[in-house]
Amino acid sequence: MTWTVVAKKDFRDAVQSRALWALVGVFVLLSVLSTYAYIEVPQLFGEPGGATFGGLVFFTVGLTSLFVPLAAIVVCYKSLAGERELGSIKLLLSLPTTRLHVYAGKTVGRAGVLAFGLAVGLLVGLGFGAVLLGTVAVVPIVLFLIATLGFAVAYASIMVGLSATTGSTTRATTLALGFFVVFELFWDVVPVALLYVVNGFALPTSMPDWIFPVMQVAPSSAYFSTVVTLLPGLASSVGAGEQAGAGMSPTEVEPFYTTPEIGIVVLALWTLVAFLIGYTRFESADF
Repeated sequence: MTWTVVAKKDFRDAVQSRALWALVGVFVLLSVLSTYAYIEVPQLFGEPGGATFGGLVFFTVGLTSLFVPLAAIVVCYKSLAGERELGSIKLLLSLPTTRLHVYAGKTVGRAGVLAFGLAVGLLVGLGFGAVLLGTVAVVPIVLFLIATLGFAVAYASIMVGLSATTGSTTRATTLALGFFVVFELFWDVVPVALLYVVNGFALPTSMPDWIFPVMQVAPSSAYFSTVVTLLPGLASSVGAGEQAGAGMSPTEVEPFYTTPEIGIVVLALWTLVAFLIGYTRFESADF
C-alpha cells in the first residue's frame, strides 16, 4: 500500500464526514457574510473611499488567517493520535506498507481535505464579491488561492506532526491548541519582548532588521507576507505592502530576510520541518 492509497482513503473518509461539510458550510457562510459586509459598509473596515477588490482580498486574508488554524485543528488532530488510541494503527501497519507511507498519506489526505473546504469557501466568497463589485480579476484570485492553499498545507503538516507525537487524542488536542495560542495569539508579543531584552530593557527608536524574520515565524504572518509577494499590485493599492516589509528607504539594498518573500520560505520550512519531526516521532513510537 503506497502513500497515495492511504491519502485517497483518508480523503474519502473525511469527505463523507458530516463534520467536514459543516465546516465547509460555516466557512462559506462566513465568507459570504463578511464579503457582503465589507462591500456594503466599507467605512466600518477602514475603507472610507469605498470597497475595492484589493481591499476585499486583504480583508479575506484576515478571515482565513483565523479560520485555517482552527479548521486544521478540527481536521487533523486525530489523524494519527486517534488511530493509535483506537488501536487501528496496528491493523493499518499490518498491511504491506511502511510507516513513512502511512504518515505521508495521512498528511497529504488531511491537507487535501482542508484545501477542499477552503477552496470552496474562497471561490464562493470572492466570486460573490466580484459580482457585487462588478470586477472579475481571475489571476489575482488564482494567486490568492495558491497562497492560501500553501498556508493550509503548512498547517496540515504541523497538526498531523503534533498528532504523531502522542497516542492520546486529549494530548493531541492540547498540543494543537497550545500551538495556536502561542504562535497565533501571543506571538506578536515575542519580538517586542526579545527586542526589549536585547536592547538593555528599553525599546529602541527604530526597529532593527532582524526583528522582521522573527515576526514571520507565526504561520499567519508568513501567509500574509506570501500574499503580498504574489499580489504586489493589490498590496500596494491598499497599503498592505508597508505591513509586510522592514520599512527601509528606496536607496538602501534590502536583505532578503526583510522582504515579504521571506514569508514563502517560512511557510515552506514549517511544512518540511513539521513533517520531518512528526515522522521521526511516529517512526520511533512503540504501538
